[in-house]
Amino acid sequence: MRVISNSFVMFKRCLLTSLRNPEAIGTAIFVPAIVMLLFGLIFGNVMDVGDYTYIDFIVPGIILQTVAQAVTSAAINVNNDMTKGIMDRFRSMDIAKSAVLTGHVLAAVVRNIIATAIVIGVAAAIGFRPQASFTDWLIIAGVLVLYMLAITWIAVICGLLAKTPESAGSMPFLLFVLPYVSSGFVPVETLPSGLKWFAERQPMTPIIDSLRSLMLNMPAGGTLTLALIWSAGIIIAAFTIAVQIYKRKLS
Repeated sequence: MRVISNSFVMFKRCLLTSLRNPEAIGTAIFVPAIVMLLFGLIFGNVMDVGDYTYIDFIVPGIILQTVAQAVTSAAINVNNDMTKGIMDRFRSMDIAKSAVLTGHVLAAVVRNIIATAIVIGVAAAIGFRPQASFTDWLIIAGVLVLYMLAITWIAVICGLLAKTPESAGSMPFLLFVLPYVSSGFVPVETLPSGLKWFAERQPMTPIIDSLRSLMLNMPAGGTLTLALIWSAGIIIAAFTIAVQIYKRKLS
């Protein structure tokens, strides 16, 4: 129970910190929204993705990019805590070691939920027409929250390892790029052989495929199971690594 109560206190602290930095939240929303408009309005009429409209096809990939863009704030905030002395104060207090990091992660998930809702709204304004049922949306929400937790813990690791807040903000950039090398913007079958091999084996592809199937009321099949396995595995591994790095830094 102490871990839960400590994590909640740290969550409130991190959320208040985020509210004092609206520029970071604005950037996390603005960039993916521009990408949505760019691909949906400019490229939508020339891209052939089979039975889908292009806007319906790309929404899951851009949602994943939205989350990746937003977690850079978590990396920067963790690094600020590590480099500006606040951790020395936490070390002298009776606080669970993981609670400080968990607070950053939970605050990032809240920011990501808001950003994702806004991007979906932008998509709907330019023609996105999901056909998901209420149950499908509940599953979509669960998949997205797991994905948010997974890459936020990766961002926390970046924040712990980086020397400066600037480098902490740039280290998770690969998470923003990965949806491009997946089924996010074109069918995997159309990629060159080397990229196709990578796209079929990286975690973004089953997550995007399962979200797309659920949003368009189509069978998700084994992609949903694979997406959940990838997300859960990354959460466990990244959490363990982050806590160990944090403990080593404090000692």
